[in-house]
Amino acid sequence: MSDLKGKVAVVTGASKGIGAGVARAFGAVGAAVVVNYASDRAGADKVVADIKAKGGKAIAVQGDVAKAADVQKLFATAKETFGGVHVLVNNAGVYKFDAIENVTEDEFHRQFNINVLGTVLATREAVKYFGPNGGSVINVGSNASAEATVPTASVYSATKGAVDTLTRVLAAELGPRKIRVNIIAPGGTETEGLVTAGVKGSEFEKALVDRTALGRLGQPDDIARVAVFLASDDSAWMTGERLAATGGYR
Repeated sequence: MSDLKGKVAVVTGASKGIGAGVARAFGAVGAAVVVNYASDRAGADKVVADIKAKGGKAIAVQGDVAKAADVQKLFATAKETFGGVHVLVNNAGVYKFDAIENVTEDEFHRQFNINVLGTVLATREAVKYFGPNGGSVINVGSNASAEATVPTASVYSATKGAVDTLTRVLAAELGPRKIRVNIIAPGGTETEGLVTAGVKGSEFEKALVDRTALGRLGQPDDIARVAVFLASDDSAWMTGERLAATGGYR
């Protein structure tokens, strides 16, 4: 596995699901990890404890990625604690699937504020902390932005399409500063949110698995291994790329 020794990584929305898997994987290969969370302090503390139990370094920092002041505090704490920042994973995200007739302004803004504005604010702050050797920004998108057309996911899919575009534009903008920007697009992944939403054991899950070549839902660790690669020097010649981690979903 790729080596992240000496690197400091900020992972947003890391108290559960894919973010927690990425944080644990980063800690396991030597990174000092800043575990961001919005409200689940217990979950974030558990991720930090798991990393430390295996000899890694980690702290939990509360913050709403849609609020500039919270994002500034997040990165300032990372530098104060670990001396700098080298990797940002924009994982924090929310979703709600509903028919277009039921979409409200508040729900539209909730998803765009966290999924899109949060990505912009965190990346804007990260570039202030990356040093002369640049850094790696990894956005967590979704196959719902391209491969998977999910009825009732109009707003969520639109947010992830926006993050796809942000990735390409920021890769071109930040490349001269040695900052790489890539995106992982997971397929159906078994997270706490998926279980809470009632997908586990449903016909929707069966349909997802039936269209997935490897015949199962993904696990957070499946996505985390791709994130480790993108955070490491093994992917030093990659930027502006969209890696679909879907198990062959078609």
